[in-house]
Amino acid sequence: MNGKYNVYLVSDSTGETLDRIFLSLKSQFSSFEYIKKEFAFIRTQQQIDKIINECKKKENVIILYTIVETKLAKYITQLSDKNNVPCFGVLGNLILSFSKLLNQKAIHKPSAQHVLDDDYYKRIEAIQFTMSHDDGKKINDIKNSDIVLLGVSRTSKTPTSIYLANRGFKTANIPLVMDQKIPEILKSSENKICVIGLVADPDRLADIRRNRIAIMNDNNIKEYTDLNFINEELQNSKKLFKKYNWPTIDVTRKSVEETAASILKIYEIKKIK
Repeated sequence: MNGKYNVYLVSDSTGETLDRIFLSLKSQFSSFEYIKKEFAFIRTQQQIDKIINECKKKENVIILYTIVETKLAKYITQLSDKNNVPCFGVLGNLILSFSKLLNQKAIHKPSAQHVLDDDYYKRIEAIQFTMSHDDGKKINDIKNSDIVLLGVSRTSKTPTSIYLANRGFKTANIPLVMDQKIPEILKSSENKICVIGLVADPDRLADIRRNRIAIMNDNNIKEYTDLNFINEELQNSKKLFKKYNWPTIDVTRKSVEETAASILKIYEIKKIK
């Protein structure tokens, strides 16, 4: 097949898992051009019939699906084969392999990962905590944090905090600015909270700040984008991190997900000690 592909993501649930898997998959192919269409909560043969009928009218179609109900998964596979549409089940073989390994029969229940269990409520609590402790707010109860992120402006503190909160970690972030005090509890040698400093390349930071200023349409903060000022800010932050032996992560070329993964590694190591 040549040209642009029509990628159909078919899920019996919200489609979130499938979308993330496809995101990882497509990143491995530099010249992969596609149009993506998502189908969520597909739980009947009639729904699948409509999808396959639509596929038949197009060229270069690929179907990826996460359907845990065995009979329906077989149906979409057989119907796709019959119509010569490439079709790949993302979870099927993995569930079967786990079933054999655990010596348990899988429940094959759609949306089983979205149950309102303790983990769900833990994530909601973490998100609420993180949102109310963004940008140096409510530092009086920072002792309740799992993770505290420190860094100068535009070092991805807020998006990283929110991502960690969605993973169930109460995350506070504190900007390193002139009038912002660092809670004494974080400086203590007895501190059990995971404190991490975020830094970035000065030139990259200057670019990000200039874009931010342009969006805000505010040109009165010249110092904010001045490279010498940014270098001084970063040097001071690094001295602070070194003084209190706080681990440092350079976020310059890292995605939020990559930064969060590095943070969680540090968190687990600190937890073991």
